[in-house]
Amino acid sequence: MMRDLHDNLEFRRLISPNRGTDNTAQVSQIIDLANVTMCEFSIAVGTVADADATFVVLVEDGDNASLTDNAAVDDAFLLGTETGAAFTFTNDNVVRKIGYIGPKRYVRLTITPASNTGNFDISAVAVLCGHRKGPQSSQSA
Repeated sequence: MMRDLHDNLEFRRLISPNRGTDNTAQVSQIIDLANVTMCEFSIAVGTVADADATFVVLVEDGDNASLTDNAAVDDAFLLGTETGAAFTFTNDNVVRKIGYIGPKRYVRLTITPASNTGNFDISAVAVLCGHRKGPQSSQSA
C-alpha cells in the first residue's frame, strides 16, 4: 500500500449539495465502514439566510445495513464533538468536521435546523481511512 494521502483516503457522498428552506432534518446516506477503521464527516456550509437559525449535528451508528438499530454514538467513539460540528446563522461559508472511530459497521449523519425560515446551502462527505485491505475505489458514490 502506498503511504501517500491520495491513495489512503476514500470519499463517500453523505448529503448532496442542496438548499434547505425550513426545519427539515438533512439525513445523510448510510456509510458502510467495512474494511476501514475510521471515518471523518466533513460538512460544507454555504450561505445561511435566516437571522436566528441553529443547526444541530447527530452521528448515529448500528450493525444493520438500513440502520434500523440506529443509536446516537457514544462520545467516546467521536473525534471532536457534535456541538463542535454544529453551526448557526453566523457561520456562512464554513466547513465543520467530526470523526467516528466506533465499533459499528454502519454510520450516518443528521443535521437538524431549528428556527429556520430562510435558505441555507449545505453538503457533506465522508472521508474513510485506515483501510484494512486498501481503498475499494478512489471515486465512490
